[in-house]
Amino acid sequence: MTLPSDQLALLKTFSKSCRRSILEMVTNAQSGHPGGSLSCIDFLSLLYLERIAESNEPVVVSNGHISPAVYSVLAELGVIPKERVIQTFRKPEDLYEGHVNRKISGVWYGTGPLGIGSSVAAGLALGKKIKKEVGCVFLLMGDGEQQEGQVYEMMNFAAKYKLGNLVAFIDENEVQLSDSLKEIMPMNIRGHYEAAGWQVLEVDGHDFEAMARALESAMKETERPSVLLARTVMGKGVEFMEAAGLAKKADWHGKAPKKEETEAALKLLELSEEEVKNLKDGLKKLRVKISTKYGIEVGAIKTGEAKTYEPGVMTDCRSAYGNALLDLARFNPEVLALTADLSESVKTDGVKKNFPERHIECGIAEQHMVSTSGGLSLLGLVPFCSTFGAFMTSRAKDQARVNDINETNVKMVATHCGLSVGEDGPTHQVIDDISSFAGFFHTGIFEPADPNQCDRIIRAVAAMKGNVYVRMGRAKIPVICKEDGTTFFGGDYVWGPGKADLVRRGKRATIVASGPMVTKALEVAEKLGDIEVIAVSSFIPFDSETIVESAKKTGRVLTVHDHNIDTGLGSFVQEVLFEAGVQVPVKRMGVSAYQLSGTADALYEKAGLSVQAIEEEVLKL
Repeated sequence: MTLPSDQLALLKTFSKSCRRSILEMVTNAQSGHPGGSLSCIDFLSLLYLERIAESNEPVVVSNGHISPAVYSVLAELGVIPKERVIQTFRKPEDLYEGHVNRKISGVWYGTGPLGIGSSVAAGLALGKKIKKEVGCVFLLMGDGEQQEGQVYEMMNFAAKYKLGNLVAFIDENEVQLSDSLKEIMPMNIRGHYEAAGWQVLEVDGHDFEAMARALESAMKETERPSVLLARTVMGKGVEFMEAAGLAKKADWHGKAPKKEETEAALKLLELSEEEVKNLKDGLKKLRVKISTKYGIEVGAIKTGEAKTYEPGVMTDCRSAYGNALLDLARFNPEVLALTADLSESVKTDGVKKNFPERHIECGIAEQHMVSTSGGLSLLGLVPFCSTFGAFMTSRAKDQARVNDINETNVKMVATHCGLSVGEDGPTHQVIDDISSFAGFFHTGIFEPADPNQCDRIIRAVAAMKGNVYVRMGRAKIPVICKEDGTTFFGGDYVWGPGKADLVRRGKRATIVASGPMVTKALEVAEKLGDIEVIAVSSFIPFDSETIVESAKKTGRVLTVHDHNIDTGLGSFVQEVLFEAGVQVPVKRMGVSAYQLSGTADALYEKAGLSVQAIEEEVLKL
């Protein structure tokens, strides 16, 4: 492909002007990553001028530290204010933080930890296919980033789902943070992508015409994802940085130049009057449509009619989840189910059987699954991603955290939580999951007490905007009833976040319980009489009012939770009582040590969470 001479001149001038902005940003901040920003700016200039400026197709920059390059392009196009970006880059006065920020128009997803953006881009590409939207999704990555395991998860996923609308660019400058790739971790990047089934296009990352031809080839491919493996030079265009880049030295990966070094470089990058005029005239001809919304738009979700499991029924919450999810999928084409080789265990198999096109199997790749769900949600889809709690909150915590920062709309539902897992043993008995996510600012945390409450929680979170984490056990539990024998959480019961339920009234003591421990607390209340029982299903947000009022009334509180004793329900209750100035005895019961294999009840017995143990602690209050 031969670019017209005037267009080629525009690209060269545009990238030259961007290089000036990159230098000014990092020098003014005395912080940032100039090397990679300079090595990829030629590709970004081509991509945006030739396509994105007018198409507004999604671009995910997975190596988010090259924010100076991204901001410089957006500023040159007039999407964001150039001088303000330069002055406030990496400063708290504005949004132009050190890694790309989704609150900035033109940034689809804020990235930082490497590898995450690759899965987000795959989610966007799959989402466009599901919604039958035309156009591509573009992904930028560094070459060192290819060492991240999540990239390999994405690589296989994109090939499996034939994401021909996904075009990746790898900035192969052969330098990473502390040294060359050869010294840190040599890789056969081309070989990995070809083995996974991608179209690989090797190209000079500083040759506009060669990159234009490669992009053209990539966008003609409809069955396979494509990757442009672009040979570049770290620090390209700035003489003293380029020299280090050619020597494969990491001097300028994350280091800002001194003011005098930048001043000398800016003189060499100064635009002539003709270049200024040509740049201005060329940009005038563009119909720049770049615009991204920070908020996620989700249509009205039909939650359907809540199912009531009758008294005497023994079932597990995961089955109730599966039934509710299938119901939601019937009424809402936006609802998707994602799993990591666990569809039967986490009960998404109903969606798999009835709506196979909306059941997304990620393989044993929990990190990829959570990030992909984030990408899907950016298009207004409602992804429910499910795996065991041990994998969701430990292995994929980073991915959930970055989704939280981006305020996505992902419904994480984890089964096999707590000692309820039973025989699988301590590696799978996740007892730290609530505390793992409790530090997030945009993720609700919920735990149903029985199948009826689970049904209502799942339907409610589908209609809520924002990320949620719902935890539940594996073992079958009874339906919770009122004192008259009718279902407590069935019938007309309406669940809402931030509200605890007063299941039994009493004055002798308060038992605050969650999940399967609510049933045990009710058994104790029935045996002892006059015991108040509060069922907590919402941790973030948390209902302080109900608990404080009960504690004032009874004067003594016992908390019971299938979770680490130091970081679960008890700590939440103690905090709200302390903040309210309520000084009453509080006894916490929970899991205080890793357990071995056994049935749920046998493990509860050994961990001191049996009905008898709870009764004894109430009597001690």
